[in-house]
Order: sequence, then C-alpha cells, then structure tokens
Amino acid sequence: MPRVVHFDIDTDDPERAIGFYSEIFGWRIEKWEGPMDYWLVMTGPEEEPGINGGMGRRSDGGLSFTTYRCTIEVPDADEYAAKVKEKGGQVLMEKTGIPGVGWFVACVDTEGNHFGLMQTDESA
Repeated sequence: MPRVVHFDIDTDDPERAIGFYSEIFGWRIEKWEGPMDYWLVMTGPEEEPGINGGMGRRSDGGLSFTTYRCTIEVPDADEYAAKVKEKGGQVLMEKTGIPGVGWFVACVDTEGNHFGLMQTDESA
C-alpha cells in the first residue's frame, strides 16, 4: 500500500527556515549533495515513527507553495499519475527525474490539495 514517505517546505530564505525549524524542534538539516539547492530535514531517529523531508527555495514561477507538501511513494509513477487523472485530480508536473533518487510527479487532489508521487529509481 503506498504511504507518505516525505514532505517538502518551500522557503524564501533557506538559512532563516533552517534556523527556525532546528531551533524550535531540534530538526537536523543538511545540504543535499544533488544537482539543486535542497536541504534534507531529519525530524528524529530512524527507529521512531514519523517521516523526514526537505526544503528548497520557493521559485518565482512554476511549482511554488506556502504549505507543507507530502510525497507518496508508489511502485509506478506513470500508473499512479493516470489514476490521479482518472479520479478527477490533476497532474501539475509530469514525471520528472531527480538524479540518484527517482521519478517525481506533482499532483492536486479533488479538493485542491497539492501532493507528490515518487517512484524510487536511483538510475533516474
């Protein structure tokens, strides 16, 4: 069964946001070594329930949000994107490769909530 595996926080000022979340919650936030400005957010020990996420710079155009966005891991991004459309949702960004991570699809549900689909594939 697909489940929520990641959240994203868009920021205007990543350093300010890092200070905010790390000082309030004690979250450990580290720069990702991938091809874009992105920080990994570790919210607690792996052996405890919960999920980790990330944060990036809010873009001037395209996909930019002022909410937390959850990402759901799926076995096949194309199949689940088709299901989203079939059930009345929208795909805002078709399947896009994140190098070394997998395939991402940005979606909106029937209530206007944004979420992501992730198919893990390190060869993406």
